[in-house]
Amino acid sequence: MSLDAEADGNSLLPVQSFSAGIMRRVFSLRAGAMLFRNTVVSCSVFVIGLGILWGLVNLGVGKVMAAGIGFIIANSLHYILGRSWIFRGTDRGVGAGYVLFLANSAVGLLITMGLYALFLHLTSVNYLVTRAVVSLFAGLVVFLLNALLNFRQV
Repeated sequence: MSLDAEADGNSLLPVQSFSAGIMRRVFSLRAGAMLFRNTVVSCSVFVIGLGILWGLVNLGVGKVMAAGIGFIIANSLHYILGRSWIFRGTDRGVGAGYVLFLANSAVGLLITMGLYALFLHLTSVNYLVTRAVVSLFAGLVVFLLNALLNFRQV
């Protein structure tokens, strides 16, 4: 079944129609441009987060706790840059947007910390490399949550 049911004479059920609409929006050129900008910002704040992680671990803070602290600080910076560049033009208020951004970041934090702890336990991969690997998946989930639900730009 195609995403454009009217063009080929098929009718979609409401759930299928809703899903098709989201898929068109997520895989649009506009969403791709936002994902590119998000990637630039994410990589930049990720390096800052890694620096915080490295510094805290060297000060004796546990690796998982240090990763969480770095994640929260980096995500607060990400919100500022995201609001002004990635999702510019949003109608969402600053306060409400920040609360939703933090809620979405909490989902990302749960994914990050869970996968990070799991990978540290199951592999001998360096903790910084492990953090980079798990951030790819968590970052994409958080981008989609913010693009679709928070800033409603996709």
